[in-house]
Amino acid sequence: MDNRINNELEHGKKLLAEGAEAVWNWDSPAGRVRADRRAELLAKFSNIKPGETALEIGCGTGLFSNKFRNLTQAKVVATDLSPELLEVARQKYTGIEFKLEDAMNLSFEDNSFQVVFGSSVLHHLDFQKSLKQIYRVLKPGGKMVFAEPNMINPQIFIQKNIPFIKKWLGDSPDETAIVRWKFKKLLEENGFKNVIIIPYDFLHPVVPSFLISLVNGTGKIIERIPVAREIAGSVIISATK
Repeated sequence: MDNRINNELEHGKKLLAEGAEAVWNWDSPAGRVRADRRAELLAKFSNIKPGETALEIGCGTGLFSNKFRNLTQAKVVATDLSPELLEVARQKYTGIEFKLEDAMNLSFEDNSFQVVFGSSVLHHLDFQKSLKQIYRVLKPGGKMVFAEPNMINPQIFIQKNIPFIKKWLGDSPDETAIVRWKFKKLLEENGFKNVIIIPYDFLHPVVPSFLISLVNGTGKIIERIPVAREIAGSVIISATK
């Protein structure tokens, strides 16, 4: 078995044991605000219409599968490499098709989906392999839209590049983060058009409830300042086949 796949399978088991959404920081008060905003951005940039079909890769426990479906009324096929995480997703959410899939070797036919989306998944994958698969399964004119960690953010840079910190914080061995100008070039080299990569999100998941509104509002102001926004915690990625 490919080392990357084996690492991610082990990572999935660890996430399940430790409480996946807590590890991903989606269950704190600030984390829930961040998750709602992330889902809204994924839905907005997808431009998907009700009834059209979207593929999610790296769905984990189904949090964003459900949010995306509710926001767009699209038909969602949600996939993950971890059978354990998929079982949790199936138990939590109905009306979504959950399937065991390797995002770097998808089983779906060419030109199958209007949208391919995901939250914090591309940075776990081999970029070339996964982008080729995403491009293949998208319909002509279809869109990919992902939210990913921003390598230019100081905390993320340290976390992804200093091995003992990476291990201490529970990252899988192969995961990295997105450098937006490099990733834009990579998308264009793989045939994607209309590439947009926007840094966003200055709301840290540990912010206490009484400060969320202030930090969130200040962060959205910083997101409009060209140089300062580069160190935001996340990027939203959108591109067209």
